[in-house]
Amino acid sequence: METVANSLAPFSPTHPGEMIKEEIEYRGMSQKELARRMGVPYMAVYEVLNGRRRVSPEFAIFIEAALGIEADMFVCMQMRYDMQVARRDKKLIERFDEVRCAAL
Repeated sequence: METVANSLAPFSPTHPGEMIKEEIEYRGMSQKELARRMGVPYMAVYEVLNGRRRVSPEFAIFIEAALGIEADMFVCMQMRYDMQVARRDKKLIERFDEVRCAAL
């Protein structure tokens, strides 16, 4: 039986860092330049842009300052990404099924 959690995310989740990466490439900006403008370590930018680190509200605010794109959008994208990843987590799905069955 397929769980509700599996059926709610039919596509591959997109990390908000991918969008930021595309944006700076379109602008001809390097990751090092973005990090410099934001005043954060290069590795922090690198990890976000490669989906290895979450976009925190603070990071999103710095992106807004550096690129002029509203921080709220990145925070919402991160939340949607996190939900999609959680819905695909096998252990979480097993617990979901257990809780759902216990509630019946």
